[in-house]
Amino acid sequence: MITLKNIHQAAEQIADTIKETPILTSTALSSICGNNMFLKSEHLQKTGSFKIRGATNKVKKAVQEGATYVTAASSGNHGQAVAYIANVLGVPATIVVPEDATASKLNAIRDYNGRIEKCGTTSAERLPRAKQLASEKYGVFIPPYDDPYIMAGQGTVGLEVLKQLDDVDVVVVPVGGGGLVSGILTAIKETKPHVKVIGVEPETANDTYLSLEKGLITSIPGTKTIADGLRTSQPGDLTFPIVQKYLDDLVLVNEAEIQQALFFVLERMKQVIEPSSAVAVAAAMFGKLGVTDKNVACVLSGGNMDVRKLGT
Repeated sequence: MITLKNIHQAAEQIADTIKETPILTSTALSSICGNNMFLKSEHLQKTGSFKIRGATNKVKKAVQEGATYVTAASSGNHGQAVAYIANVLGVPATIVVPEDATASKLNAIRDYNGRIEKCGTTSAERLPRAKQLASEKYGVFIPPYDDPYIMAGQGTVGLEVLKQLDDVDVVVVPVGGGGLVSGILTAIKETKPHVKVIGVEPETANDTYLSLEKGLITSIPGTKTIADGLRTSQPGDLTFPIVQKYLDDLVLVNEAEIQQALFFVLERMKQVIEPSSAVAVAAAMFGKLGVTDKNVACVLSGGNMDVRKLGT
């Protein structure tokens, strides 16, 4: 398991690349949710998501150890982050993406000089291919979530939340493979254990929910959800034990709830977030958190939305 020390080390390693994202507020959202709502705006982060934190920590480590080529498997945000930091450090990167990856995310990867290869629609298909490419070219595979350097980098979000909101009661985190939530859990529970951390998954991509229910890592078949960044097959071998140890609750939201939260943030707060971010807001808006009159921070994990889909 990663430790609080690992996360502080990551914060130092990535300080010259990432930025401390602001906390946004909305009186209307607080009224709807029955809590004082705060939104940690990682959609305003460099490359448009929190993923740059872990990617920077891992790729820098790989380059320091002599890597001259990196690969990644990603639905978009992790791929963008790896392509960006690899380009900054001067090493080529190949990103293996699903066949149905969002156009805006693919364009960003190309803008960062990343090479794109499409493979299947699930992480179970993409991961082996990215590892194979790394092996063939004597490169380093950069995991999307199940890696201590990735997890520690994502945990810096938790450090910032505690720094910016000294009296936060609850932190709500979107859950995919578990890199973000495991990092945030470690940062928060090893600093202020009384602060609750609640994870959120789409109903149709509930692999972590099922894994917690069964007490062991459980995979699900390929699924569809508008929250495409959370469409993993199963939680990670390294992330899941941390989730089991520290997570206070995990709740599910349906597609209509995600969409309503997405449009609320767009219409009322004038913020473009992606559906994967909206799951945290949806859980608060639709009474899934089980708390009232608390200071609640929702992590807006990314903003790489294909705006052409907003009207569909």
